[in-house]
Amino acid sequence: MTALRVTCRPKTQGPAAWNVLLGPSPDYAPLEGKSTADVVIIGAGFAGLSAARRLRQLEPEAKITLLEAGGIAEGAAGRNSGFMIDLPHNLASEDYAGDGDDRALIALNRHAIEFAAEAVREYQINCAYFDRAGKVNGAASDAAHAFNETYAAHLATLGETSERLDATQMAELTGSSYYQAGLYTPGTVMLQPAGYIRGLAAGVSRQGVRLHEQSPVISATRQGPDWIVRTPKGSVSAARVILTVNGHLESFGFEAGRLMQIFLFATMTPELDADALRALGGQSRWGVTPSDPMGTTVRRIDTAQGGNRIVTRTCAVLRPDRETKPGDLNRARRVMQQKFDARFPALAGMRMEHSWAGHLCLTRNGVAVMRELEPGLFSGCAQNGLGTTRGTLTGIGAAELAAGTETAITRHFTTEARPKALPPQPLQEIGANAVLRWKEWRARRE
Repeated sequence: MTALRVTCRPKTQGPAAWNVLLGPSPDYAPLEGKSTADVVIIGAGFAGLSAARRLRQLEPEAKITLLEAGGIAEGAAGRNSGFMIDLPHNLASEDYAGDGDDRALIALNRHAIEFAAEAVREYQINCAYFDRAGKVNGAASDAAHAFNETYAAHLATLGETSERLDATQMAELTGSSYYQAGLYTPGTVMLQPAGYIRGLAAGVSRQGVRLHEQSPVISATRQGPDWIVRTPKGSVSAARVILTVNGHLESFGFEAGRLMQIFLFATMTPELDADALRALGGQSRWGVTPSDPMGTTVRRIDTAQGGNRIVTRTCAVLRPDRETKPGDLNRARRVMQQKFDARFPALAGMRMEHSWAGHLCLTRNGVAVMRELEPGLFSGCAQNGLGTTRGTLTGIGAAELAAGTETAITRHFTTEARPKALPPQPLQEIGANAVLRWKEWRARRE
């Protein structure tokens, strides 16, 4: 008998602001009492909901139970920047270019994007929540511009197009004279992530997936051919279980000391009034990622996505216990206010309405954990900071593994190496945060 005891539950500072913008959402009752299923999926973010949809495609009659520890779109799915990126986007590199088979990964990323696009059509999700707008790598310094040039050259070798933007074009787009140049790539989808996730949850629920919120798993025990998954108020038994909990895979006892538990932080302005919009200028909807991965991501959204607002995201910290410290968000809030003021001097000093932390999971060698962990127990975890695209992919792949279906996704991820071991504590936390802070300082203008 295998018994897994969950040692940590998701805890993240601040509101899931993308979800707050949408107002009250439908409630999915907590799991209560004893039940059975063919498959239990743990985690209802991008990976878990994608796994549920893919399983429904592969096994239309299967009984599927989906458990979410908190509320739909309240976890990482409602706390990211909403960039669903198709091109190489290696956060550990200088300019996002990977060192693996980028053509294969681009094809997989685009498969995930099309899977999501089909869900938008099938479930009639608001198309403003899935905007094929592309994105810009913004450069505010010569060094960052050089990163863009290197990245553009790398994309050209892959047969991928990009468009260079000068300072005037960047100002016309963003309303800010802060950027000296940019590199536009057309394949990124700009999500209202909470809106998309809510729509995905409603869609799979209508298809018969039994979705339960406020149902954190406290244990999973293998008894004979089945797994017994327990929550505070109930239990469900199934022959197959899929873990789509990203960095909390370690909370279930897997890959201990091999997953980097990273938190990033974000702020969001209040609704911009007519005077602020006139002072700002620029276009009403855009997204800029920094040319240096340790720089600052900025998005502007409009009424269709939750109001005329600007989102700023930066500052990274590693917390191996999967929980931020009280001072982490306060420090990040101060830094992001400075970043916002520098980019938008006409709005300088504007008090942010929302500030929050988001949990990422990275591995030293950039691999996911998408495989069968034990008989009947499958994983779609370790998204490497690319939760929208990589989460969708690993969720699809985990469902395919559970259904016994071999695809390009399962072949790719099941042949990846295991995550490399991290240094022991306390060296891991001290060393990683020293490196992150140095990289943050180096990319301070970005």
